[in-house]
Amino acid sequence: MGLWGDFPARVSITLPKGEVPEFEVVGTCRGDGWAQAGIVKDAGDDPDVTHGATIIVRVAPSAGGLVFKAGEGVGTVTKAGLPIAVGEAAINPVPRAMMDEVVAEMASEYGQGPDVEIPVSIPNGAEIAEKTWNPRLGIEGGLSVLGTTGIVRPFSCAAWIASIHRGIDVARADGVTHVAGCTGNMSEKAVQGLYGLPDHAMLDMGDFVGGMIKYMRRNPVARLTIGGGIGKLSKLAQGAVDLHSGRSQVDFDMLALWAKNPAIAHANTALEAYEIAGPELGALIASKAAEQARSMFGESAPQIDVVMIDRRGKIIAQVGQ
Repeated sequence: MGLWGDFPARVSITLPKGEVPEFEVVGTCRGDGWAQAGIVKDAGDDPDVTHGATIIVRVAPSAGGLVFKAGEGVGTVTKAGLPIAVGEAAINPVPRAMMDEVVAEMASEYGQGPDVEIPVSIPNGAEIAEKTWNPRLGIEGGLSVLGTTGIVRPFSCAAWIASIHRGIDVARADGVTHVAGCTGNMSEKAVQGLYGLPDHAMLDMGDFVGGMIKYMRRNPVARLTIGGGIGKLSKLAQGAVDLHSGRSQVDFDMLALWAKNPAIAHANTALEAYEIAGPELGALIASKAAEQARSMFGESAPQIDVVMIDRRGKIIAQVGQ
């Protein structure tokens, strides 16, 4: 476009909800027909592996229209089911729309066409991406540029649940008919080994069984396996939809009533209750957890399996095929 001015020290960005934060501009440079600059991501208190990453954007004239490209450390979409087409740079619709709007405004102001190529790069992005869901979702070569509001919410439950949704979308688009939602790495390893499921069938459910099931009611899959330890599955069996220790607790009186064993009421943990009552309690909890999951689905419930593990990852109870 020929619009190469001086780089500002700081830049303000209008976010989708109208907020206008300022960012320090870093990594500025230019060459023959191109210029680039970056900012450093601040995830605040969120446990985000991309905290401190530098996001670099280069602009140059394109052969026609606005073109987004995956630079160093930004992934490419290889599986259907994501909001970006296969083969495209993993830059989500909202960040694309934000850049599109700025390019259109400048093109209009200077009387030129919005013919701009925008490669986005994140140094070390490929290494950071290995700590994310991206490989499982079919985003290869680096990170994805996400965002719906432009603001990181501390320890964002919404972000985790959104990742579960994308996992379901990718599994469905690939024709997967059996998915598994697990509370942690050990239960995921046990369930995946038990059923021989591919990586993109594994949903990092964490504590959000309710969020997973709510989305699956609208986006069904034929079979769902839920895997976890006895504590989390006890809470599911007792009706909890959020299995986090700060938001739900095991009711030991209820466990004692189910098992017809008063001693369980005085247990400190679900695992201690299991040690008191034996394998029968594990099977009972797994069965009731499966019943509770089916009730969350209602009439549209898929085939549901529950797999319970101990602290070493050994399967101690299993309901379903």
